Amino acid sequence: MTITAADSESRTISGRIVAFEEPANASTGKVVFAKGSIKPQSVKLNLEHDRTRPIGKTLDMTVNENSIDASFKISNTTAGSDAIAEAMDGLRDGFSIELAVDEYTMEKDGTMRVLAGELTGVALVTEPAVRSARVERVAATEGEEEATEDSDSTVEPDAIPTEGDEVENTVTDASAVETVEAAQSVTATSKPVAYSKPRIEISSSRYLENKIKASMGDEDARQYVLAADNTTDNAGLVPTRQLAEVVNGLSTTIRPSIDAISRGTLPDAGMTFEIPKITVAPAVGVVAEDAAFTETDQNSAFISVNVQKFAGQQKFSVELLTRTSPQFYDELLRNMVAAMAKQQNATVNAALISGASLDGTTVSTYPTAAELLGITARGAASVYSATAGLPNPFARNMIVSTGQWSNIMSLADNGRPIYTATNPMNAGGAVVPTSLLGNVAGLNLYVDPTNAGDGDGTILIVNPDAYTWYEGTNYQLRAESTADGSITVGVYSFGAIATKIAAGAFKNNKA
Repeated sequence: MTITAADSESRTISGRIVAFEEPANASTGKVVFAKGSIKPQSVKLNLEHDRTRPIGKTLDMTVNENSIDASFKISNTTAGSDAIAEAMDGLRDGFSIELAVDEYTMEKDGTMRVLAGELTGVALVTEPAVRSARVERVAATEGEEEATEDSDSTVEPDAIPTEGDEVENTVTDASAVETVEAAQSVTATSKPVAYSKPRIEISSSRYLENKIKASMGDEDARQYVLAADNTTDNAGLVPTRQLAEVVNGLSTTIRPSIDAISRGTLPDAGMTFEIPKITVAPAVGVVAEDAAFTETDQNSAFISVNVQKFAGQQKFSVELLTRTSPQFYDELLRNMVAAMAKQQNATVNAALISGASLDGTTVSTYPTAAELLGITARGAASVYSATAGLPNPFARNMIVSTGQWSNIMSLADNGRPIYTATNPMNAGGAVVPTSLLGNVAGLNLYVDPTNAGDGDGTILIVNPDAYTWYEGTNYQLRAESTADGSITVGVYSFGAIATKIAAGAFKNNKA
C-alpha cells in the first residue's frame, strides 16, 4: 500500500499497521497474528523501533475485518519533518508494530501464531515485517504539495556480489516471545519453468549425451533432460527427487529465560552502561516530643552492565551461491538467527543461575510434589524479602529444565495435578505435554531446553523485575566475497543482561 494524498491541514501519517492472518518475519521467526489478537490503544510512533526516538503519537486506531489502520500525529521536530518527507517520497513508508505477547501457539512449520498481545508501540520503518503494512496517507505541513506514488513500481533485485564487493543489510529483531519486533527477511525466489512435454525419443545414451550438454549450458539439452526426468514410463531414467521440505531438529528461536524476565532497550552506544541503584534508603523513626529527627542519609551506587556481542558466520563456495536452490538461503538465515537466539538465551539462563540464592533445604534430584511446593514457598518468601523495595516485589515466574518439567507433569497433590494452566480446580488435562508454558502453584512456568541438567538451578523462581535483558532492535546480516571466490555470511547483534537484584531469583539445592 502506498501514499495516496498529502495536504496542509495537519502533520499526520496514516495507514495499515498490521494485517491479520498474513505471514510476517520477526526476531522469533515466522509470525502470524490471529484475528482479534491485538487491541487498539494509544501508543507512540517510533523511528525504526528505537524507543528513544519517538516522532509522534496515535490520533486514531481502527480494527477492521482483516487489519488495523491507524493515524499518527507527527511532532513538529526536525526528525518528524524528515519522517513526513521520507514517507511522502516512499523512502520510509512501512509500519511495524511492537507487541508484548500474552498468548501464542507454535505451528508445525515453526510459525508462531499470536493469539493475544498488548500493543506497546508502532514504528515507521523502511521495510515492514507484514508486507501490506504501509503508509497510505500523509497530511503534511503547510507548503508541502500533494504527492502520489505509483504502487506498481518494481525494484530490481540486487546483483550477486562479486570479488571485493561488500553488502550490509539490517534485519529488524527483538524479541523473542515477550516482544515481537518487526524483521526484514533476506530471501530469494524463483519461478518454475513452464513447458509442455515434447515427443522425444528416450534412451540411456541420448539421456547421458543431453545431460552432459545441459551441464555445459545447452538449453535444448536441458529441456530434453527435464522431459526425460518427468517421464513415468522409462524405468531407470527417472532420478530420485528431493523434496523442498527440510527436517531440522536442532534449531529453535524460543528464549524462555529471556521471556521470564523484564526487557529493556539497549543504549545506542558504548560497550558498557550504568544503572543507578539505591544502596542505603532514608529512615523514619518514632521520636519523642522535641527530640531530634531520625536521620539516615540516602546512598546510591551504579550497576555496571557489560554489552555482549553475539556473532556467527558461514563460509561457502561461489558455486553454492549461484547454483543452489533459493531455499538454501532461507534455511541458512533461519538457522543462523536461531543459533543467535539460543546463545542469547543460554547467556541469560547462566546469569540467573549464577545470581540466584541457593535454597537452604536440599531436596531430591527430581522433587516430590511436597518438596516442589516447599521450594516454591521458600523461594517466594526469599524473593519477596530481597525485592521488597520494587513496585512489584513478588516472585511470578518459574524456569525449569526439560528434566524437571518431565517430573512436574507427573506430580499431584492428593490426586490433583499441580501443573495446570487454566483450570482453578487443578483438573487433570488442563495442560498437556505439548505445553511449554503453564502454571505451577501460582507461578508462570517456562520450560528452558538450554538448561537440560538436573542439578542446582534447574528450578528457578524469579521476580522478573530483578533482572533485565537489554537488546537493540536490529541484528546485522553481512555478506562479502573473498579473493578465493568463497562467500562469507555473518550475523551479529548486541545484548546485555543486568542483574539488578541477584537475590531476586531463588534456585533449588539438589541433595
